[in-house]
Amino acid sequence: MKKYIMQLFEQTGDLDITQVIMHITVAAILGMFIFVSYWISHKGTIYSKKFNVTLVVLTVLTATVMTAVGNNVVLSLGMVGALSIVRFRTALKDSRDTAYVFWAVIVGICCGVGDYKVAAIGSVITLLLLMLLGRIKNDNRMLLIIRGARTTEKKVEALIFSYFERKANLRVKNTTETTVEFIYEISRKMLEDSAKHEKSITDALYEIGNMEYVNLVAQNDEIGS
Repeated sequence: MKKYIMQLFEQTGDLDITQVIMHITVAAILGMFIFVSYWISHKGTIYSKKFNVTLVVLTVLTATVMTAVGNNVVLSLGMVGALSIVRFRTALKDSRDTAYVFWAVIVGICCGVGDYKVAAIGSVITLLLLMLLGRIKNDNRMLLIIRGARTTEKKVEALIFSYFERKANLRVKNTTETTVEFIYEISRKMLEDSAKHEKSITDALYEIGNMEYVNLVAQNDEIGS
């Protein structure tokens, strides 16, 4: 038994240079597949090129580590011990980013042990699921911020209703003795559909009078929801 355990720890799982290159190359190719997927799904206000590049590098590095440890139990245990003391404190601004990090790591692990088919099929199915569930595109949400005199309160509410009916979601309404501020959440499509009116929503609001400002802000996941 003792001899068997010693033999287990002495396993090196040596790979020739061709296998090493193949593992890392396939990982890089699938990492670029993840890169394109992330670019499509996050294209817009919350897209981070640095994070996207990191996903590719993470895939390659994971594959490299898995190739190195191979069948070597000692290296495997050492890797687990090293990773257990690492603390990652990078804040992910989109909940989907967590899935992409795991995707990159899993692809790297599969490529590192030579399971290219598993990595490829899993990546394709993951992308199809994102598309099927509608997560491949950003929510094109907008914030319509209106601030004016308190006397315009009813007129503003009536105008918003006439342009967007009940589809505009009132998120915030702040009032003082002299001023009122509205924050409505609308979609980009709703804003485009409002173009059927003779005047734009901003022009119509300013025509009410006593308006301090009217702002349109593209909302992303960094803005509280």
